[in-house]
Amino acid sequence: MAIEAWFMQENGEDQRLPHQKNPPDNFSGGIPLEMSNLSNLEILSIPSSSQTGRIPSVVFNMSTLKVINFDDNNMFGSLPVGIYLPELEYLNLCSNQLTGGIPATFGNLTRLQVLRLHKNNLTGTYLKFLIAFETKISGVLPASIGNLSSSLQEFSVFGCNIKGSIPAEIGNLSSLEYLLLERNQLTGFIPSTIGKLKSLQRIDISINKLEGYIPLELCQLSNLGGMDLSDNMLSGSIPVCLGELKSLRNIHLGFNKLESTVPLKLWNLNDLLRLNLSHNSLSGNLPSEIGNLNIIFDIDFSWNQFSGNIPSSIGKIQSLASLSFAHNRFQGSIPPSLGNIINLQSLNLSFNDFSGLIPKSLEELKYLEHLDVSHNRLEGEIPTGGHFANFTAQSFMQNYALCSETRQQFPPCGKVHKRSRSKNVVSLKKYILPPIISVILAVTILLIVRRRKSNKYAPQREISLHLAWRRISYRELEEATKAFGESNILGSGSFGSVYGGLLSDGLNVAVKVFNLQSEQVRAIKSFATESQVLSTIHHRNLIRIIGCCSNTEFKALILEYMPNGSLEKWLYSHNYFLDMLKRLNIAIDIALALEYLHHGHTFPIVHCDLKPSNVLLDKDMVAHVSDFGIAKLFGEGESTAQTKTLATIGYMAPEYGTEGIVSTSGDVYSYGVMLLEMYTRKKPTDEMFGEEISLKSWVSHSLDENRITEVVDTNLLGREDENFSAKKQCVSSILAVAMQCLNDYPVERISMREVVAGLEKIN
Repeated sequence: MAIEAWFMQENGEDQRLPHQKNPPDNFSGGIPLEMSNLSNLEILSIPSSSQTGRIPSVVFNMSTLKVINFDDNNMFGSLPVGIYLPELEYLNLCSNQLTGGIPATFGNLTRLQVLRLHKNNLTGTYLKFLIAFETKISGVLPASIGNLSSSLQEFSVFGCNIKGSIPAEIGNLSSLEYLLLERNQLTGFIPSTIGKLKSLQRIDISINKLEGYIPLELCQLSNLGGMDLSDNMLSGSIPVCLGELKSLRNIHLGFNKLESTVPLKLWNLNDLLRLNLSHNSLSGNLPSEIGNLNIIFDIDFSWNQFSGNIPSSIGKIQSLASLSFAHNRFQGSIPPSLGNIINLQSLNLSFNDFSGLIPKSLEELKYLEHLDVSHNRLEGEIPTGGHFANFTAQSFMQNYALCSETRQQFPPCGKVHKRSRSKNVVSLKKYILPPIISVILAVTILLIVRRRKSNKYAPQREISLHLAWRRISYRELEEATKAFGESNILGSGSFGSVYGGLLSDGLNVAVKVFNLQSEQVRAIKSFATESQVLSTIHHRNLIRIIGCCSNTEFKALILEYMPNGSLEKWLYSHNYFLDMLKRLNIAIDIALALEYLHHGHTFPIVHCDLKPSNVLLDKDMVAHVSDFGIAKLFGEGESTAQTKTLATIGYMAPEYGTEGIVSTSGDVYSYGVMLLEMYTRKKPTDEMFGEEISLKSWVSHSLDENRITEVVDTNLLGREDENFSAKKQCVSSILAVAMQCLNDYPVERISMREVVAGLEKIN
C-alpha cells in the first residue's frame, strides 16, 4: 500500500494552505450535490465556514481533485467506502464531527502526501499502513497518535523534518510490526512503552537527536528482527538482555555515545547478519565467543576504544564479507586465521597498534577487494600473492618496518632476517641515531651558511617542516619535473601551479609550487596553512603529503600523484563518464573525509573551499579531498571563526559569503552544493542560474513536484532505462540528503556524520 498519510498535532496553529482564503461569513449550510458538475476542478477548499450535514459521496469521486479542505466545520457522518481520487495530494477533514472508520480504499490514494483527520470521532479504523517518505510535513508527533487504528501494522515517517519527542502513547499501537522514523529531528528519550509493541519486527529511529539510555524494554520484543538506533546521542551501555533476542538479524548502534564493554551474551546471537557498533566509546577486549556469529556477513567496530588481541576464533566466520576494526587500540599480531574467512571482501585494520608480520594466509582470500592495514607497527615483507598486487601503497603506509621487493614506496627487504633487523632498528633508534643526528644537523647548518655566502642566487637548501616528511631538494624537484616545464603542468590556480614529477627512486608525485612573485604574503600563508593541516591528518580519503621543499625563494609541497585527475574533469569532459554508483561511491568518499576532519580529529578542521576541482581520484577511482590552503584549524572549544579570505563563489555558505563566518556547517553546505552538481552536471554558476533561480531552488522545486528527471544528468537517468523507478528513487534520496545540507541556517543543517549514514544506507 503506497498511501502517504499524516495525523497532524492538535496545536491550534493556522494550517491554511498558501492558496486558501476564508470564505464569506454567510457561506454556510451543506455542500451542494451540484458541486460534482464542475469538471476539471482541482481545489475544493471550504474551511471555517460552519458547513453542516454529510459530505456528499460524489465529492470523493471527482477524479481531477488535488486538494480537499473542509477544515473546522460541523460535518458529521462516516466517510464513504468507495473513493476514486487518483490525483489527490492533500486531504484535510480535521475539526469536524465525523465518525466511523477510515475506509480501506484510502490505500488507493497513491499521490496523497498529507492526510489530516484529527479532532473528529473516528474510531476503529481499518488503516494498516501509515507512510510518509521525505515529504515536508514538519511538526511533531502528537500524543493522539495512540488513538490510531489498533490494526495499524506499519508506521513509517522518515525524512520529514519531524521534531519533538516520540510520545509514550505509541505503545498503544498493539499490532505494529514496523516503526520507521529515521532521518527526522526527534529529540528526548526513546519511550519505554515501545516494549509493549509485541508484534514489532523492525525499528529504525536512526539519524535523529535522541539521547539517554537504550531502554531495557526493547528486550521484551521477542519478534524483533532489525534494530537501527544509529546516529543519535544515545549514551550508557548496550543492554545485556539484547543477547536474549534470538530473532535479531540486524543491529546498528553506530554514531552514538555508548560506552563500557560489549555484553558477552551478544555473541550468542547465532543468526545475526549485521552488527555495527562504530563511532562510539566502547572498550574492552573481544572474546573468543565472537566466533559464534557463524552466519554474519558485516561487522563494523571502527572508531571505538577496543583493545587487546583479535581472537583467532574470528576465522570461523566464513560468511563474513566486510570487517572493520579501524581506529581502535587493538594490539598483538594480525591473526593468520583471517585467511580462513573465504568470503571476505573488505578488511580494515588501520589506525591500531598491530605488530609483527602481515599474514601470508591473506593471499588465499580470492574475493578480497579492499584492504587497509595502515598506521600500525607492522614489519616484514608485504605479501605479493592473491589480490595483494591490486592494493595501493596507501593500504600499508605509516607502519613500523614494512618492506617490499616490488613496491617502490617501501625499502627492499634484502637478506637480513626480519626479526633480528627489527631489534637492530630499535637499538639504532634508541642509542645510535641521536648523536649521529646531532652531528648531521650541525654539519648541515654549517654547509647552509657557507652555500649562502658562496652562491646567493642559487635556490637555498630546503627546511623540513615535519619530521615524517621526506627531505627533497630543489635540484631533485627540478630534475623530476623537467625543470618545471609546461608539459609537466597538471593544473594551476591563484596559489601557483602543480607539476607532475618522477623522483629518483621511481615514485610519481605531484609538486605544488607556490607563487612567491605575484602574491608573496598570500602564497606563504597558504603554504603554511596547508603544511600545518597536512601534517596532522591521516585518512584514506584525504590527499597525502610526501615531503616539502622550503626556503626564502621557493616553497613547494610534494603530494601523492592522482592519476585519474579531478572530479571536475570526470563530470564535464566529454570523453569521461561516471555512472550512478561511481558517483555515489565518490560522494561517500568525500563525506568520509569531511566527517574525519569535523568529528574524527582531536580538534575540528574546516576545509573552507570544497568543490569538484579540489577532489582528486586515484587509480582505483577512490576520492581524495585536497587543497587546504585556506583551511581553518579550530582550538579547543571553538566552533566558528571569522575570515576575510573568500572561497569559491557558488559553493560558499550564506554566512560565509556575507559575514566571513566559517564553521563545519559551512563545509556541509559546500558539500550539499557539490552533491547536487554531481547528479545534475550543472555548476552553481551555470548561466541558467541567477537572481530568480539557483541550483538549490531548481533541484528543490523538482523534488517537490516529483519531477527530478528534468534536473538529473541525462546520462544517468532515462525512462527507457532498466529499473528506471528504482534508479529514480535512488537519485531522489541522494538529492534529498543534499537538500538537508543546504539549509540557510547553519544550526539546521545536518552533520557530516548524518550525511555519511544517509548515503551509506542508500548505497
